[in-house]
Amino acid sequence: MGRRLVVEADGGSRGNPGPAGYGAVVLDAATGETLAETAASVGRATNNVAEYKGLIAGLRAARELDPQASVRVRMDSKLVVEQMSGRWKIKHPDMRPLAEEARGVFPAGAVAYEWIPRERNKHADRLANEAMDAAKRGERWEPSRSTADLDTGPGLPSPSDPQAAGQLAGQPAGQPAGQPAGQSGGHEAGEESGPAVPPPGWSADLGTPTTLVLLRHGETALTPQKRFSGSGGDDPELSPAGRRQAAAVAAALAARGTVQAVVSSPLRRCQETAAEVAGRLGLDVRTDEGLRETDFGAWEGLTFAEVQEKYPQDLAAWLASAKAAPTGGGESFAAVARRVAVARDKILARHSGRTVLLVTHVTPVKTLVRLALGAPPESLFRMELAAASLSAVSYYADGNASVRLLNDTAHLRDR
Repeated sequence: MGRRLVVEADGGSRGNPGPAGYGAVVLDAATGETLAETAASVGRATNNVAEYKGLIAGLRAARELDPQASVRVRMDSKLVVEQMSGRWKIKHPDMRPLAEEARGVFPAGAVAYEWIPRERNKHADRLANEAMDAAKRGERWEPSRSTADLDTGPGLPSPSDPQAAGQLAGQPAGQPAGQPAGQSGGHEAGEESGPAVPPPGWSADLGTPTTLVLLRHGETALTPQKRFSGSGGDDPELSPAGRRQAAAVAAALAARGTVQAVVSSPLRRCQETAAEVAGRLGLDVRTDEGLRETDFGAWEGLTFAEVQEKYPQDLAAWLASAKAAPTGGGESFAAVARRVAVARDKILARHSGRTVLLVTHVTPVKTLVRLALGAPPESLFRMELAAASLSAVSYYADGNASVRLLNDTAHLRDR
């Protein structure tokens, strides 16, 4: 069972035909998290050619994330949506090979198409215009310089907009038509409203959710010193205090009796914590590479103050953008979010309707909570997670998620 992804794509031409470009973004269908962006100039072309090029690029970006994914394409070009859905014939000879190329990216039946008003396709539109602007300067579009995601805000619609809340989860559009506008024009409008989709927490009974209990590992010698300790440096073991914490959380989880499977990060401190808990519960431990901590590059083993002294500019960039990586080839939070989302989806598919303990680290736990809430990346800096703390997120059949617990340390008192 593959992931559920949303591709939003757009293309435009300044002249029709004229200098043209496309943009596409891949989103997590459940959370609206941006997983990939792509954009490029296509030289001199028409709006429709640029739109098809954007569609193809977006589908390819989705395939790179998961070749088995089910994909919902959302575009404000009624022409492309109707032609790719098979409701309109493709009469123009330039469109036919592009449509065939788009159909060949994923297996038949894996992609569905949905028309959306131009107002709801701002992210892809901005990417297309960034690509055309770059070409005008004689440059190529570069992801690191893009501000399209920042300009358009979080990908997840507000819960107060019930129609929008359902669309990212793959449900039919119910949005009134809007008048096309903006530079990459050449789009059509005209759809009637459909029934509203209930926002998260206000839908029919969807059965037993899959619940991920998120356990941060016990302390290591580096934990009380507040040093960066990721997956790119040493792999420290639990300290004596960390072993006591692992025993305490194992006893607490055994008393609850709800955990049915245990999955752990490959790093030693998690494996030792997971072994303590799984032994108490009589379960095996599965390992998932996607649950490892961020690679902090040259910052591994340093305190925040030491990093601020040695790499002030890199630290400032890292604090300002989820796309910025630590000094020396570390991982950005955006990269971590992508692999954590992949791990989450695999675990949800394997353990549908069960309660699974994930033994992992600060960044993966905060990322799973952030994605469940649809919160922006900067929220990672606004959560506190103690060593051996418990959090929990439940996932429902309609793609919605509910945070049940955050940073619970009751089991560690008096220890």
